[in-house]
Amino acid sequence: VVSEVVVSILEDDAAELQLYADESYTLVVPATDGGKIELSAPTQWGIMRGLETLSQLVLFDFDANAYTVDNSPWNIEDAPRFPHRQLMIDTARHYEPLSVIRQVIDACTFAKVNTIHWHLVDDQSFPFDSPSHPELAAKGAFSKYERYTDADVASIVEYARKRGVRVMVEVDTPGHASSWCAGAPEICPSSSCLSPLNPATNATFDLMADLFHDLTGGEKRLGLFPETLMHLGGDEVDTSCWGETPEIQAWMDDNGFTEDDAYLYYFNRVTEIAIAQGREVVGWDEIWENFGTSLDPTTIVAAWRTWAINSTDVTSKGYRMLYCPDSAWYLDSLDTTWEARYAEEPATGVAEEDEHLVLGGGGQMWGETADPSDVLPTIWPGMAAIAERLWSPRDVTDTVEAAPRLAGFRCLMESRGVPFAPITNLISRSAPSGPGSCTAQRRRHV
Repeated sequence: VVSEVVVSILEDDAAELQLYADESYTLVVPATDGGKIELSAPTQWGIMRGLETLSQLVLFDFDANAYTVDNSPWNIEDAPRFPHRQLMIDTARHYEPLSVIRQVIDACTFAKVNTIHWHLVDDQSFPFDSPSHPELAAKGAFSKYERYTDADVASIVEYARKRGVRVMVEVDTPGHASSWCAGAPEICPSSSCLSPLNPATNATFDLMADLFHDLTGGEKRLGLFPETLMHLGGDEVDTSCWGETPEIQAWMDDNGFTEDDAYLYYFNRVTEIAIAQGREVVGWDEIWENFGTSLDPTTIVAAWRTWAINSTDVTSKGYRMLYCPDSAWYLDSLDTTWEARYAEEPATGVAEEDEHLVLGGGGQMWGETADPSDVLPTIWPGMAAIAERLWSPRDVTDTVEAAPRLAGFRCLMESRGVPFAPITNLISRSAPSGPGSCTAQRRRHV
């Protein structure tokens, strides 16, 4: 029987929840009855991670009718390898209700995932009710019922913060922006060619400045998303639409621009707007492939096409990066096993002196085939494998050793009400093959 749990914040009990927040902790569980459990950490965020670990050590013994901690004593000194461990959610391909987003956040805390990357809008829908431009959602959302007010967004961000989870918003442009055109046709090339957005008119950048201000409050650590990082997309931009639009082609001719030059001009302008509002910009790796060191030096490259860009090239030039490989860490790749996800190494090929520039990465839950009915068992177990790789030291790579941990974690998640697909599935989120015990499945891996 434990007499008490002593919790000590050693340095800063009001540390901000931002990139590089200290999440380390020390947890001591005694072997003898009557002792006290001691948990200490530099910040409250480390305390949260330590409490999560403690909660997973405590089991209920039905025979003894008591809670126990097996295999004590424990003396744990723990810290994450990477400061940014994310799950991306996509609310543009399918609308996800607030209740589902909160369930996703809760589940992330159990795996010590510390960031939700919110892919807010895309070609298919614009669900955010922008205070400055309400016409975007009024005409761009799937329906008037499938939208997020600014109060909705604020509630999600605060819900996540209280659980030690940052929320990074993504506003993906100039491509993936067709849904903007119903509400703001003046920023689109033409009615027959909706995106990429029009770089030749200041109306585009004026609207961007307004929208970003809605999200950021115009200053660092303010707004609906106080998170310092802001994702601006920049991926899969087919610029042929610009060359086929006479007004844009004339503008490019006047400025001596190729279509690639116009793409760089666009991305640099929206980057300047975000930086002026106190944000550091993240962009998909096409921006590096196309522009390299022409990008602002504070830009963070999100590497998803690991066959197309070289992480060593990014980091050797002093740029930071996130590791988000397709299909290995794309959770909608349903035939990718957890073992394949676990085998990925975010810093492959990166020089030791540059490894600090790899901030982490995470799983991407693209929403084309996931809605509220199946999004959680599509995320798990794949995200659990990714989360362990992002938290653990580099040499923790053995899938045979990881299998019983993951099987046990599945039982824990199910006991907490999180839909978590069987780890032996060849296709993620498919049903169990028959009757059986989660615990029995776990024992097969021990």
